Amino acid sequence: MKHFRFSIIFSIVCLALSAYWGFTHGADAGLMTMLKALAITGILAVMEVSLSFDNAVVNASVLKTWNQFWRTLFLTAGIIVAVFGMRLLFPLLIVGVTADMSIVDVAQLALNDPKSYSAKLLAHHPEISAFGGMFLLLVFLNFLFDDEKDSHWFHWLESKLANLASIPAISVFLALISLLVMAHFVDADTRLAVMVSGIWGIVVYIGVQVIGHLLESSDADDEESENHPQGASIGDTVATVAKAGIGGFLYLEVLDASFSFDGVIGAFAITNDVVIIMLGLAIGAMFVRSMTVFLVEKGTLDAYIFLEHGAHYAIGALALIMLASGTGVHVPEVVTGLIGIAFIVWAVLSSISYSKKQH
Repeated sequence: MKHFRFSIIFSIVCLALSAYWGFTHGADAGLMTMLKALAITGILAVMEVSLSFDNAVVNASVLKTWNQFWRTLFLTAGIIVAVFGMRLLFPLLIVGVTADMSIVDVAQLALNDPKSYSAKLLAHHPEISAFGGMFLLLVFLNFLFDDEKDSHWFHWLESKLANLASIPAISVFLALISLLVMAHFVDADTRLAVMVSGIWGIVVYIGVQVIGHLLESSDADDEESENHPQGASIGDTVATVAKAGIGGFLYLEVLDASFSFDGVIGAFAITNDVVIIMLGLAIGAMFVRSMTVFLVEKGTLDAYIFLEHGAHYAIGALALIMLASGTGVHVPEVVTGLIGIAFIVWAVLSSISYSKKQH
């Protein structure tokens, strides 16, 4: 329970704010509006958790190598970026850039005319899906084409794919093919924007990997300095620890951003109220982070050997759904969430079965 204490407190605060907002805003503000706001906030929170549980597992696979400082930063500064940055500010920026409006004007539009704001945001759903879909697809593909994996869930398939890891840029090659297929099915007037957005998704993914690699290389140089400590100092050690976490922190924040796109777009199918959307998705995002820390500290990934595999397959499914939704194919958020949960449950059961066979 200690892992979720702050999430529970955070949820109570968000629900209280949601109740106040529903009771005081709207043409027919009152008790019924307050209850409706509370119900929608709860639905959005559950939807966000169901869509992002696989995100928590992948986060845990990165976070388990971090010290307490970076875990705490992930739960504090990380949640601020996740809630206010990706679930509130980023949609405002999309509308502002595409509609040539200032961020203040877009915020006023969102509060005073949520239907117009929703329409402007959803008009750019294909570009958003292309960016997020490309990033998530590369996360999945690079997991598949990894010849250093010690375990394979679907052994015949994964072992064959791991052998293809020696082909240069095989993941980027397949991602670009997927982007070309998606662009073929979108409207001609948005095709260029979709292609550019998808390429930016690839560039951001590779960019984060480059930053991480550079920091790791610098980290190795620092370790060599520690073996020859003539010029070493406490400040050098602190800098080394910081650099070791920056790359992973950036990766997790961009990964969370890619997951949040689907949640934000899906939330507008339920309500146009941006305040309720932010509060509901914030609760879900907070619980996802708490689940991440819980999985790390309980050693769940070690206990269930295929859990990380299941999470990555769920990410691959979500990436394909995002790319398909960008072409106009509607996949209900319930189905998207259930697919992720199904992969996780399947992976857990497979892990239990594998452990019994080993014993």
